[in-house]
Amino acid sequence: MRNYYLFIIILISYLFVNKHNLHAQENVFEQLEEIAIIDQKVMMPMRDGIRLATDIYRPKAGGKVPIIFSRTPYNFNSWGDGKQRTRTAEKALEVVKRGYAYVVQNERGRYYSEGEWDILGVPLTDGYDAFTWMKDQEWSNGKIGTLGCSSTAEWQMAVAALDHPSHAAMVPQGYGAGVGRIGDINEQGNWFRGGAEQMLFFSWLYGVEHDKFKPRIPAGATQEDLIRISRFYDLAPENPPIDMAEALKHLPIQDILKNINGKHEIFDQMIVRKPNDEAWYKGGLYHDDMELGVPSFWFASWYDVSITPNLALFNHVSNNTKDQMVRDNQYLVIAPTLHCRYTRATENTVVGERSVGDARLNYDEQIYAWFDFWLKGEQNDFKQKTPRVQYYTMGSNQWQSSETWPPKGAKMTTYYLDSKGSANSSSGDGVLTSSKPKSDNADRFTYDPMDPVPSYGGNVCCTGNAIQGGAFDQQVMETREDILVYTTDVLKEGVEVSGFIESTLYVSSDAKDTDFTIKLIDVYPDGKAYNLDETIQRARYREGYEKEVFMNKGEVYQVDLTPMSTSNYFEKGHRIRIEISSSNFPRFARNLNTGGNNYDEKEGVVAHNKIHHSSKYPSQIRLPIVTK
Repeated sequence: MRNYYLFIIILISYLFVNKHNLHAQENVFEQLEEIAIIDQKVMMPMRDGIRLATDIYRPKAGGKVPIIFSRTPYNFNSWGDGKQRTRTAEKALEVVKRGYAYVVQNERGRYYSEGEWDILGVPLTDGYDAFTWMKDQEWSNGKIGTLGCSSTAEWQMAVAALDHPSHAAMVPQGYGAGVGRIGDINEQGNWFRGGAEQMLFFSWLYGVEHDKFKPRIPAGATQEDLIRISRFYDLAPENPPIDMAEALKHLPIQDILKNINGKHEIFDQMIVRKPNDEAWYKGGLYHDDMELGVPSFWFASWYDVSITPNLALFNHVSNNTKDQMVRDNQYLVIAPTLHCRYTRATENTVVGERSVGDARLNYDEQIYAWFDFWLKGEQNDFKQKTPRVQYYTMGSNQWQSSETWPPKGAKMTTYYLDSKGSANSSSGDGVLTSSKPKSDNADRFTYDPMDPVPSYGGNVCCTGNAIQGGAFDQQVMETREDILVYTTDVLKEGVEVSGFIESTLYVSSDAKDTDFTIKLIDVYPDGKAYNLDETIQRARYREGYEKEVFMNKGEVYQVDLTPMSTSNYFEKGHRIRIEISSSNFPRFARNLNTGGNNYDEKEGVVAHNKIHHSSKYPSQIRLPIVTK
């Protein structure tokens, strides 16, 4: 009987909550219908005849209005119950209230859009054609701004390089998977780092890619038909839940999605590519040889998967774009959050396990002031009030500003690795020192790809239950013998590190190929060790991504790792630490050390690796220390 009453209480609570949520959804739509002309399932034609499903919300007040445009692979069907329905309506209501039309569109091949899907919505001309269609509408003032985070941001850069005259401004947020090659950074849309696969897409594609046998609406269906059908059929796939932490362990990695009965047509094409494969330069990625001609307000996060390429792109556009007006109108915000979690900052923002204080910012106010300036022509005070770079410094827990990134006061300061040959684990004798080592020592560790160092926190996205992102205490991790630990003395004064962190290692191995990882840590007086950023380098790509150069047993090689990035204040009494190993899994795919393809291999080779530190081989990390 007790269980019966408990069931009744739970049922009543469920019904009450759902009734409340449904009422809230209906209230949003009622408000939207009062002020907006709603035109759903408009099938916007592309130059090749393919039509893209588009919803348009514009003010009833009349007159020509500017457009805020979001293009996405995700479901935005506003019919039915659930958060997505409310989210679409809430964004439309907010935009229309501010005097804009809100246009949201699915990439080709997604949901009700026709055609075949590929990552970033290839071809790029779809974006250009959408701009042309929108600016020609009688209710449009011809000015279009693009807005979105993650997959609704990543396509913006490459399309901006097509320089459509109506693309007046953009706000890309968490946009790293749209960045291909920027200088020496070659991630190809977050697929690689340092030549090693980042496994986020292995998980992301499982949840996102539609089956090749998905239901399809007949070509030529009318808008009336599509509106009616969309009330009954959402076309949103619901994949069986998967323990992604286990799924990502499967070898060979090219069969991971097959092994969990996932869709894998796009994955199959991407997994066999090398970092400089010509296919990366034919799709929707932005590369540094493309001229970007749009004023941009960039949003990045310290614990996003692609913070370094994001910041490198901001610098590239700010410093190299031919148009001075465009160079002078690049703005950047860097928040202390995970991927696309800007607005979730609170009075006590906790990222992982670490509190970084009150990280709130008036994001919406700034974004709409930006759009008002460029799309409405309002002579507001955005440029007078808004610094070129707003960045949050963790540790001191404060927003700061600068005209450049890194801040002009940042000075690269070198710390050298040293030990007596036993830096293994936090119990070892590894140190970071401002003086070059006088002795000729090396630290040895064994890397077994069947027992990799597990990822614990970090700068991640989209890995399901495999990794929880953010800052976590690394003390338990640092008991492993295959992690080398180097730590400064206790700081007598506080130190702010803001900028790109560079590192050079001198390494040797008995394997033809292996990886080297590094992680930057803030060590508290009580021993807590919070991770700030991490990176990796596959040894075969140490001389560049155009060729593979394997190692000879015992020979020493210089390896320059892709820069890390942060803004962190190491308080007095803290210590600065780095960890070095050869794996960070499943953040990065394991190197099986064979020198083979890696993606099609099941068996690994144990590697015995060394980090050398001496006057001849000065392994080091270079920190951008800000003096004020």
